[in-house]
Amino acid sequence: MKVLVVGSGAREHALAWKALQSPLTDAVFSAPDNAATAAIAVNCPVQATDAEQLARLCQEREVDLAILGPDAAIAAGAADAIEARGCLVFGPTTAAGRIESSKVFAKELMARAGVPTPPFHAFTDRERAKDFVRGEGRAFVVKADGLAKGKGSIVPSSQEETLEAIDTLMLARSVGAAADRILLEERIEGREVSLLALVDGSRSHPLPPVCDYKRALEGDRGPNTGGMGAYSPPGFFTQADAERACRQVIDPVVAALGEAGAPYRGCLYAGLMLSDGGVQVLEFNARFGDPEAQVLLPRLDGDLIPALEAAAAGDLGRAALDWRSQASVGVVLASRGYPGPMVKTGRLINGLFALEPQVYAFHAGTSASPAGYETSGGRVLTIVALGETVAGARERAYRNLERVSFEGMTYRADIAEREVAAQVVG
Repeated sequence: MKVLVVGSGAREHALAWKALQSPLTDAVFSAPDNAATAAIAVNCPVQATDAEQLARLCQEREVDLAILGPDAAIAAGAADAIEARGCLVFGPTTAAGRIESSKVFAKELMARAGVPTPPFHAFTDRERAKDFVRGEGRAFVVKADGLAKGKGSIVPSSQEETLEAIDTLMLARSVGAAADRILLEERIEGREVSLLALVDGSRSHPLPPVCDYKRALEGDRGPNTGGMGAYSPPGFFTQADAERACRQVIDPVVAALGEAGAPYRGCLYAGLMLSDGGVQVLEFNARFGDPEAQVLLPRLDGDLIPALEAAAAGDLGRAALDWRSQASVGVVLASRGYPGPMVKTGRLINGLFALEPQVYAFHAGTSASPAGYETSGGRVLTIVALGETVAGARERAYRNLERVSFEGMTYRADIAEREVAAQVVG
């Protein structure tokens, strides 16, 4: 089998790495290029948003299964174009992918499907949005309706900060056209967890739950990012909880999409808040999460490809996945200034070949040079470690990331810290 992985980040590096372990896989192609996949796969200079070129690539290379990584590829119609050439695609069509590319669409879909989610109000006019906030006299979560690379959600703590957040998105246009329409969402308190499931159009298969860290700074401070780290499994949300949540939030929206003529095939990710009122959905992503995928895939004991192929073919009933009992912790190494625009690149990365067994470096913002790998973006690497416990995996991850260095390297030092503390208390 020939497999194409679309995307160039650490998530796609992890997917290519896992796909190559399958005895079914003859070759893995990566589009566009990733500095690390060049060593394990065939890099192809086709952008993830160029749907027609991706479809042509699949035809020319006789690809059997295409795996879509980033949201931009889905929104650009990659699945539609590739399917039209007769290739199986693990990833939703543009119509089904609206569950991520438009938060208003997702909210309205959840309302029809009876899925619990915080109430919201949508605005295309900045002053009307601000007038609404002044009238309510309190804080709201402010979200861009469109795709914003994980940076379109702001969680203010006061009315004034909410007004500033509206200006940041709609006046300063910090995420561009993604905030032409915004949502003001009711704030709810609780613990967040990521629920990912394979979906074949009608059925779902939940993966082990993950906790990710979106804020840039320790203590969940600072701006939202694409993700600064993650761990699995969380002690406060078991696999049984994931099964129940899948029936409660994944299956109803999958059914609603099917009824609307947009069957969903791929990975569906629900960001959940576990509040006093029960499970509520904060957002849906139409793909594997990043860094969730980097943390989950090393825990998978066995072959990933048959399950993805079954989902793409609409036949998850024949899929089975086995998971190691080991825990996994991933820490993102970023360039100083991330997630802002003033990130310096071209810094030589040292120590990548000094990592211990069962510790992995998945590449995102890197490039290859004669001297070695260099930084080329905001999020540079995800260092992932396995351990018998979350505490063990965490200690190994941080011990090994100290072996890696580049000028301006930053990371959060508190990934999985609360989980370890809770286990000690327990």
